[in-house]
Amino acid sequence: MRLATWQGASPASDLETGLAEAERALAAAAAMGAAALVLPEVWLPGYNQDDIPARALEIDSAPMRRLADSARKTGCALVVGYAQRDGDSVYNAAACFGPDGGLLANYRKVQLYGPRERAIYAPGDAYALFPLAGETAALLICYDVEFAPHVKALADRGATVILNPTANMMPFTHVVRYTVPAMAANHAVTIAYANYCGSEGDLTYVGGSQIVGPHGEVLALAGDHPALLVAEVPPRDPARLSTQTADLRHVK
Repeated sequence: MRLATWQGASPASDLETGLAEAERALAAAAAMGAAALVLPEVWLPGYNQDDIPARALEIDSAPMRRLADSARKTGCALVVGYAQRDGDSVYNAAACFGPDGGLLANYRKVQLYGPRERAIYAPGDAYALFPLAGETAALLICYDVEFAPHVKALADRGATVILNPTANMMPFTHVVRYTVPAMAANHAVTIAYANYCGSEGDLTYVGGSQIVGPHGEVLALAGDHPALLVAEVPPRDPARLSTQTADLRHVK
């Protein structure tokens, strides 16, 4: 399986810029044989915008249909983070459109980070797993992947790949350096982690987008500038996979 992540600067509420950049990255990822491309968290309209509730999109809105059509045209699945409007509620969500343009999953962030997110968004309450290119994929968003119980729950349900839009900012460099590779290794899953770079309002993003294999090996790693990462995920080697789930002893 070949995966791709796009690391870029926030579209900053410029919808056309966000859509066009996503389409360019998707076309490039598809040309390099990627099965899926992952964009950052709340790519539409941009993570740190002041008017997110007013700019939140419904899942069947014209911008989302445009991205679904782009996935169909390129034959490459697309994971896009976005602010989802559903009735009176707004969710920090990620949609995955399959290579045929169909909606494979729509996931809502469970672990909202900090008072700002909790003031804007309602929390999600369900996981999303789905077949993708012969693997069982799942979605998490940013802070979610830092919680071992969520990663373990997905692995226990059969997930082999976690696609993870994020908006990781300074000073949390330890997440990209240590946490994401450790989660992949400890739970025997591949993680495609797509972050922003640059600044947005009062936030400076750490970059560090990466694709990590199921044995914890970093297959591709971005610095702090725009980057399209594409990496071939190696076959899972049973001799190298973590056995923590089977070996765990519960102490009363």
